[in-house]
Amino acid sequence: MKKKRGWTVRSVARRLWVRRAIILAYHRVARLECDPECLSVEPDNFLEQLEVLRRHYRVIPLTELHRRLDDATVPRKAVVVTFDDGYADNLLSARPLLDYWEAPATCFVTSGKLDQKTEFWWDELAFILLEQSASPEVLSLEIEGRYYSWCLREHETLATACSTAPDLSWNVLHDAPPTPRQKAYLELAAILRTTDANAQDAAMRQLAAWAGVERRVRETHRPLRPEEVVRLNDGGLVEIGAHTVTHPVLAAHAPEAQRREIETAKQQLENLVGGRVSAFAYPFGTPADYTGDTVNLVRNAGFKCACSNFPGWVRRGTSVHELPRYLVRNWNGDEFARNLGSWYAN
Repeated sequence: MKKKRGWTVRSVARRLWVRRAIILAYHRVARLECDPECLSVEPDNFLEQLEVLRRHYRVIPLTELHRRLDDATVPRKAVVVTFDDGYADNLLSARPLLDYWEAPATCFVTSGKLDQKTEFWWDELAFILLEQSASPEVLSLEIEGRYYSWCLREHETLATACSTAPDLSWNVLHDAPPTPRQKAYLELAAILRTTDANAQDAAMRQLAAWAGVERRVRETHRPLRPEEVVRLNDGGLVEIGAHTVTHPVLAAHAPEAQRREIETAKQQLENLVGGRVSAFAYPFGTPADYTGDTVNLVRNAGFKCACSNFPGWVRRGTSVHELPRYLVRNWNGDEFARNLGSWYAN
């Protein structure tokens, strides 16, 4: 009993006196029919989430959190809002709602996508494999000198094979891919994830030719334009951070290639916004997606802080170049409040 009571006292003391913050990771604010990676929060839900944050928590900028960690003045129930990738809806849908609730945020932008020539490869992949109803039965691709093949009709039920409407509701959180097409999506995404941008683009060219579709940048899925990054940065409420040039898994590339991705993105974005870009986010961001060398490269490039993608609190002593974050899903306000409350309680 004494041991149990002593643990309870320590737990209460920790929660009362240890100042900690939570960083939230978003990607998109949009209403999408097909969202296999669960990257999007619908605008109505995002508005409710911001209301929860503003009424019950202290929303602070990422740069302020970095400063307060140094002098141990992190406010109670502090929360930081961040966005990865640099989709146009960060400006068009998220920014007006952030303005309404006066909620600061950091948007990590993939600088090489600002040219608008192509969508992010995972969006193209989903469009061709999951949203098209007619295509050849066998998919064969060459990726970096290796050949891959998928039979997209194998093991389908009669009802599935006769259906012309793809199942747009499926996502990666489901237990198993219900059709060969979704299985191919998962396997091909895993292959492309660790290749470089040229190999990804070559694979998308082959995939589009196989499906007989034109490669284009859809308005619903386009990245920010350069002038939109400037608009997003205006006013001081939203800070622009760097997310590399081409969004690679940095751990899969040599240190020199990593350095170019990190430093070039910083330079390009600083030239664009006319000021310092001091925050970075690792693409994909799990501990397997970057290395200790990557962290040193980010630090040496002059970034004051960097965000990863694994859950955890931020407190004094947390590595400022490996800040943990909690991924937010498409929850309404009540669901969001429950999840945020449990993250703080754990």
